[in-house]
Amino acid sequence: MQIDITGHHVEITEALRDYVGSKFDKLERHFDNVVDVHVVLTVEKLNQKAEATLNVSGAKLYAGALEQDMYAAIDGLIDKLDRQVVKHKEKRADHHRREGPVSQALEQ
Repeated sequence: MQIDITGHHVEITEALRDYVGSKFDKLERHFDNVVDVHVVLTVEKLNQKAEATLNVSGAKLYAGALEQDMYAAIDGLIDKLDRQVVKHKEKRADHHRREGPVSQALEQ
């Protein structure tokens, strides 16, 4: 997974970069088909904004979070993306029973 971090009116420090990387590593545990991530961290007066676009196999997922603290905004962003990734993963899963006992009985 490639993470691209951009800052608008904020300097991306090594601590911020490490924090975002560690949070996205936790996200990758749920779904390992994440190809590319673009994260934008923005400061708007008193609010800190974090937004991200994930390119996963078959879709683009977008989320944003607005908080008073940048680290809290990143946490909120990861929570939103986590829910979207789990939902996307469930949509991709094949829920049809092809190998069950009912389908085998029908074939005979």
